[in-house]
Amino acid sequence: MRRQENTQEILDDTDIAILKHIQREGRISNSKLSEKVNLSETPCWRRWKRLEEANYISEYTAVLNRKKLGFSMVGFTLVSLGSHDVENTDNFEEFVSATEWIPLCHCIAGGADYMVQVIAKDLDEYYERISQLRRVNGVSALHSNISVKEIKNSYSIPLE
Repeated sequence: MRRQENTQEILDDTDIAILKHIQREGRISNSKLSEKVNLSETPCWRRWKRLEEANYISEYTAVLNRKKLGFSMVGFTLVSLGSHDVENTDNFEEFVSATEWIPLCHCIAGGADYMVQVIAKDLDEYYERISQLRRVNGVSALHSNISVKEIKNSYSIPLE
């Protein structure tokens, strides 16, 4: 059994096994999952629901093949704001949240304030998107890096 940091909840080995299988195969049936974790279906389903209700599972989603859909460009842009007042940060974060071509954004510590991932179909579209980002109120500097090869793209959490 493991006590999770910042919670009073304890996850046992079966809970961890359920999370591992769901993480690998989000569309797994309860029947198949119960076989894999050596539980009958009803207790397995109850544990699964309890893990969902306790927010160990954030969402279920499909990971689309961006290249197959024509989005061959990926860039990572470091964004600096001119000032860190609430208006600027809220404005930037609202823009990012509403922008589909930014699938990822982190507020970071270091030389910049944010790191955003930008996807585009080609270099011209990427340039236009970076230009839009530059025009967001409060943005003072951008530093872009274009990905030339994706080595790993995973949302898996290590559950050892």
